[in-house]
Amino acid sequence: MSFLICLGALAFLMFVAYRGYSVILFAPVAALGAVLLTDPSAVPPIFTGLFMDKMVGFVKLYFPVFLLGAVFGKVIELSGFSKAIVSAVIKLVGRERAMMSIVLVCALLTYGGVSLFVVVFAVYPFAAEMFRQGGIPKRLIPGTIALGAFTATMDSLPGTPQIQNIIPTTFFKTDTWAAPILGTLGGLFIIAMGLLYLEWRRRAAGDEGYGEGHTNEPEPVADTNLPNAAIAVLPLVMVGVLNKVFTLLIPSFYGATSNVALTAGAKPLTTQVSSIAAIWAVEGALLAGILTVLAFAWKPVTAKFAEGTKAAIGGSLLASMNTASEYGFGAVIAALPGFLVIADGLKAIPNPLVNEAISVTALAGITGSASGGMSIALAAMADQFVAAANATGIPMEVLHRVASMASGGMDTLPHNGAVITLLAVTGLTHRQSYGDIFAITCIKTMAVFVVIALYYLTGIV
Repeated sequence: MSFLICLGALAFLMFVAYRGYSVILFAPVAALGAVLLTDPSAVPPIFTGLFMDKMVGFVKLYFPVFLLGAVFGKVIELSGFSKAIVSAVIKLVGRERAMMSIVLVCALLTYGGVSLFVVVFAVYPFAAEMFRQGGIPKRLIPGTIALGAFTATMDSLPGTPQIQNIIPTTFFKTDTWAAPILGTLGGLFIIAMGLLYLEWRRRAAGDEGYGEGHTNEPEPVADTNLPNAAIAVLPLVMVGVLNKVFTLLIPSFYGATSNVALTAGAKPLTTQVSSIAAIWAVEGALLAGILTVLAFAWKPVTAKFAEGTKAAIGGSLLASMNTASEYGFGAVIAALPGFLVIADGLKAIPNPLVNEAISVTALAGITGSASGGMSIALAAMADQFVAAANATGIPMEVLHRVASMASGGMDTLPHNGAVITLLAVTGLTHRQSYGDIFAITCIKTMAVFVVIALYYLTGIV
């Protein structure tokens, strides 16, 4: 019965997310409903002392990253830099290679720190125009954008400032550049296999063409009076380079811990720098990226900054609170007796990396959120993963990369928020385009186990 209670809570949360209800509202309902069925008297203390404590702790750590990432993406959009980057990549790769061009643009923007939600809006008009000119079915656009924005540059490539690559740093005491060789090889595998799949789908469509009667068709994209492409890409480069620089400098400047007292005789504020340095590095890099955009595009950005950032800030609040609610939900589920049954079942998987990959990607799929599923899994089982890795000599960097990549595996099931947004923006339905997104999801999930095999075969990190 205890196991069924846990399973029922997870199934309920997945169901309401699929139906489009707010996770912020229903994550505590699902969690406390499970507590109610286990021990009714425990509901108030569990809500205050566990659910809210974990939820607030997540916001404390990660909300600045969500906020700065959203603002950075918005100023990139307002400045016209995103259009300039898209136009330059298309000219470089060629309009006849429409799919490769869109994948590269999406990858460049997400690796540079632009939110994948912003990327969808920024790239879709160009993708629609290129697919129309190339006679490629419009129904293949969502799969193409998903390959570029939701995969390698979200959690595989080292140094990416996306939240899925940041969350593991606090559990494994690593930085965002963990396992650079494994992550790069995994990312290349995903992109190569994904492009081969999309090209096969394009050829299989034959003479179908772009199609008629589509909804949400964008206005033709004007490629005149765009900013210089070299300047447009500079903020993205700044974020990547400074993320690495700050990752190296912060620990050497502060040491393992920091003790600060602003007034004489006051009790010092102690911070464990080793567990927070990676987050500080990303925050500093994103702030520098924002300032770089402002330095080169002050007038166009400030003209629409007030209204533009309202939407960005609202989006960052919603995204961070959604994930924080799922984090609190995971903490409550992990405290239930039934979770011991689940944990014991996962412990039966002898290999620690396979155990971690299956646990993270399964929970990401159930919640429909890469960051939410990973947060639940690591909050509940990180100590178990670390102990197993230490016993077998596996570096924490490998645990980080496997967890990060696994979170972006089965997360893009039909109820995933990014999938729903992508289909809504492109004016397509699950029936028309979800099959290609799911194929990319399967390739992404397979890549995790390719990376695990590479580590065991070669020992590279």
